Amino acid sequence: QGAVKRQALYACSTCTPPGAEPAGICLACSYECHGTHRLFELYTKRNFRCDCGNSKFKNLQCKLLPEKCKVNSGNKYNDNFYGLYCTCKRPYPDPEDEIPDEMIQCIVCEDWFHGRHLGAVPPESGDFHEMVCQACMNHCHFLWAYASQLAVFSLVGMYLPVPPLTKANSLEDEGIVLKVEESEEQKKEIKKESGVEHHDTKEEKQPEQFNEPSTSSGYCSKFLQKFPVEIAETTSEFSFCKLKELQSKPFVKKDTATFWPSNWRSKLCTCEDCLKMYSELEVQFLTDECDTVLAYENKGTSDQETERRDPLMDTLNSMNRVQQVELICEYNDLKTELTDYLRRFADEGTVVKREDIQHFFEEFQSRKRRRTNRMQYYCS
Repeated sequence: QGAVKRQALYACSTCTPPGAEPAGICLACSYECHGTHRLFELYTKRNFRCDCGNSKFKNLQCKLLPEKCKVNSGNKYNDNFYGLYCTCKRPYPDPEDEIPDEMIQCIVCEDWFHGRHLGAVPPESGDFHEMVCQACMNHCHFLWAYASQLAVFSLVGMYLPVPPLTKANSLEDEGIVLKVEESEEQKKEIKKESGVEHHDTKEEKQPEQFNEPSTSSGYCSKFLQKFPVEIAETTSEFSFCKLKELQSKPFVKKDTATFWPSNWRSKLCTCEDCLKMYSELEVQFLTDECDTVLAYENKGTSDQETERRDPLMDTLNSMNRVQQVELICEYNDLKTELTDYLRRFADEGTVVKREDIQHFFEEFQSRKRRRTNRMQYYCS
């Protein structure tokens, strides 16, 4: 199928030991082609195509698909393919590590990290859904502007966005209220800057609401309120960048990993400039909610439930009461006649052939037609 959007992968240390080229195999090949080999479980990775039997495997041919491309140039590899993880480059589980610690996967580089090697204390496991490691935060530097508004932080070592000096309530939208004591001279200076000394209450609220939009949709609605209605005709061409708005506000940038809630990807800006930036950084997947491991797991659960469903019960549930009774009667007739027909072969010890089954169904259909061609009687 080519590069699969997300799938479970394994690395075979028997076929590709340390020193050899790294290679990854799919779940099916781990059973069919490497069942007796020593495997490393890599969990899931995105946009990967199975290497089993290609040029990286010297003496192995894939049993499921013998004709393989020699190299999958789109695949990305790291130390995980040799059974090593984290910045410490240690195996997992590590027999020499006596410190109990969980490992967390970075959603960008997809490496796994010990919680104590992330530069920040991980929140409780139920408080966040995804993590971006230190190196990837440096690579995707734009994420720091979002971190102050969206990221989840542990109560230990938590940091907050830096508030503007003249705005005591700039963090109210985030549920954080900072009390700042100001002198009388500072209060007068603030009033002069905001232009509220010579305006009534209604007029002084409008500039503050317009200058501090919380979302792009809120920004556009207030934009239309301030300017004539005719401007609405051109709003489809109006481009608003959430990232530039966040970058215009002070925020803290630290050399740590960050932790994110379940819906944070949907809040990333998707304007033309940002999409170009994601492409240049090769992180276009960050705006794709279906890229998450949670979405992958939910899809697997849904597929399993579909496979477990009984086709006959699904058909019955789609029918009305009369149709259900008729189908059950026909099913019981077929079951009874087929059982009686096959019992003769069992009693005689003879083999049931294809011709015998065809003959049974021809006879069954003939009897069914004779029954349905009889005159029908109805109660008036």
